[in-house]
Formats: sequence, C-alpha cells, structure tokens
Amino acid sequence: MVIEDLIITPIAFADPPLLNVWGTHEPTALRVVLQLATDEGIVGLGEAPGGASRVERLMQIREHVVGLSVFDLGRIEAVVHSALAGVGVRERLAAYAPLEVACLDAQGKALALPVSDLLGGRVRDRVEYSAYLFYKWAGHDGDSDEWGEALDADGLVAEAHTLISEYGFRSLKLKGGVFDPATEIDHVAQLHDAFPEFPLRLDPNCAWSVETSIKSARRLDGMLEYLEDPTPGIEGMAAVQASSPLPLATNMCVTAFDDLPQAIDRRAIQIVLGDHHAWGGMRRVAQLGRICETWRLGLAMHSNSHLGISLAAMTHLASVTPALTFACDTHYPWNAAEDLVRPGALVFEGGAVAVPAAPGLGVELVESKLAELHERYLSRKSHLRSDAAYRRTREPGFNPTVPRW
Repeated sequence: MVIEDLIITPIAFADPPLLNVWGTHEPTALRVVLQLATDEGIVGLGEAPGGASRVERLMQIREHVVGLSVFDLGRIEAVVHSALAGVGVRERLAAYAPLEVACLDAQGKALALPVSDLLGGRVRDRVEYSAYLFYKWAGHDGDSDEWGEALDADGLVAEAHTLISEYGFRSLKLKGGVFDPATEIDHVAQLHDAFPEFPLRLDPNCAWSVETSIKSARRLDGMLEYLEDPTPGIEGMAAVQASSPLPLATNMCVTAFDDLPQAIDRRAIQIVLGDHHAWGGMRRVAQLGRICETWRLGLAMHSNSHLGISLAAMTHLASVTPALTFACDTHYPWNAAEDLVRPGALVFEGGAVAVPAAPGLGVELVESKLAELHERYLSRKSHLRSDAAYRRTREPGFNPTVPRW
C-alpha cells in the first residue's frame, strides 16, 4: 500500500484563556491535521501541534514520502531525517510523529486491526485520564465563557467539580506557575481538602528556584501524588530531588532519549511524562516505557491543546504500555466542542476512555469541520502562538522569564 499524497491542513480551534507560566492561551489554538492518501483508497489520519514552522517542515517532507509503502516506517523515518537535515533532531522527530500515526492508522484500516494490535496488543482496555485544572480568566475580550473565572481556590474547586461531573475524572492536575508559591500551595491544600480521595499533581513549569522548590515540596508533602517540573534543568531537578519528600516528574528536562542517561545518573526524576508528538511517535514512547521499567522510573503522559485524532492515538499508545500506570494528562475537555472526528468513538466514562476496537485509530474525520477550522486558521493575523504576547494585552509588564520565585 503506497502513499500517493500527504494532505497537510493547518487548523485553528477555540481555546479558553487558560493561564500558565508563559502567559495565557490565545482565543484559538493551532494544530495541523495530516491525511495520508494511499493507492488503495485508504486514508490515514495524524494530528500534531501547529504553527507556521511546523507546517513548513511537514510541507518539506511531503514530496519525499510519496511513493513509499505505509508499512515501511523505518525508511519513512530516514527520509524525514534526510529531508529536514537543516533542523535539529528533536524537530525532525516531532515532524515524523504525526506521519507515523497516519501510517499506523492506514495499516490498521488495511488489515482490519486497531492500532493497539499493531503496537503489540493491549494490556488495558480502558485508559484513565486526569482532570487538567487551570487558572483562567472569565473569558476572552472581557466576556465570560461557560467555564467562568478561576483565579482562586473557589474557582479551581468549581472547575474540578465541573470536569468530574461531565467526564468522571478520578485524579486532578493543576497547572501552576501563575501565582507565587505560597498562594498556589494554599490552593492545592484546598483542592486536597475538597477531593481527599483523588490523586493530585502540581506543575509549576519551572517557575521556582531550587531553594523555593525544596521548601515548597516539603510544604506539599502529603498532598501530592507527584510534583512536576518545579525548577529548570536536570541539575536543578537533581538538587531538588535530593531534598524533596515528593517524587519529581518531568516533561521539560527529559524530552528525548539522549536526556535519560544524565537524568538517571543524577537521580533527577522519578517519573517521565512521555508524549508521542515530541518523542518521535508512538513506537518510541512504547520503547520509553521499557526503559522506565528497567530503571524503575514511573511513566505518565503529557498533553497540550489537542483534538480527537491525538486523543485516539494517546489512548491506543497508553493501552499497550505496561509502565504507564498514572492517569494521562489531557486538554481534551477544554477543546472537545471543536472536535473534528465523529462523536461516539471516544467517550469518557469514569474518567477513562475505552480503547477503540475499530480498524486503525478508530476515528472518522468530519471534512466540513476540518474545512471550517482551516478557514479559521487562514483568518488569523498570525500563525504563531504567543501566550506571553496575549497576556500582555491585559498585563503590559508581564515577563515570562523562569525561574520567577
């Protein structure tokens, strides 16, 4: 089954004003959808983070993969590395990742097998996800959206209740790094009191110094399942881990295989957050799981703003990875209203998604929605995301430099 065309469609979809250490989410998030057309009439789907540079790299790949078999993943990966020789290896892996997903989707459709079978078979039939809590403005342009404002503990608790009610989540994660550590620790304490039976995580996104991280970890002891990326870099994380009563997790100082030796040698982390979009595909994250088992590291799953194609890929991947025992991160509830796959294939029940049993990823693209989101992308003034610039529309002096405290 040969690739006849690679259709690359950049999209923009509605995103609430979620706050983080870098700024605030803009009114639309950027993503790119791949449709890999084959000579047998089968189309494989892929999805990846968007933006002008990522779209340009995928366009560079396009002509080089036409004519290759969707089953020849090794050659396809080599062609991607060759076509993008002018950029770093991590950028090349990120460009290959959605192409691998599209190939696996096409393979599964051709063989009448779900992607989970192509990756070695499921070890779990349902994949648990965590409610992803954010500080947020009431809405864009001074308006209020359906979520409302969440700038204090009451807002966060209300947000958690909404997510739990609608999706059944049984664990919570708070994106921190927005307010000073004492304030966020107080908010975590109130979340812990409101949901004492739920595992809880905090991710300050490297907003804290080593000294602040150690002090904060001690104050958070007994409230958190793990503390994610409190401070920048492997050396900084190692210094914190040496004095922290909490396990430390990362998706910032370990984002590729060549980060692992130093992180393991320095005992900087106890949990890695894998992400097939960043690590170079689903098979690489499955390999990461084996390495984590060998070195007795925990494995979780990272997320950014995404739609249903990515959710399907994440679910298949998590289902075949024994080491992935933590509930996965997902932004999906924040963006679900804009999804471009047909409803019904991906349903949250009790905070978990059943692994699709249909061939491939098990999702079907809604072409009219894809066209709508593409038009929205074209209408944007910029095809770059800047959380900091958007934050400055309300806070002119905002500075995203880390560590901040």
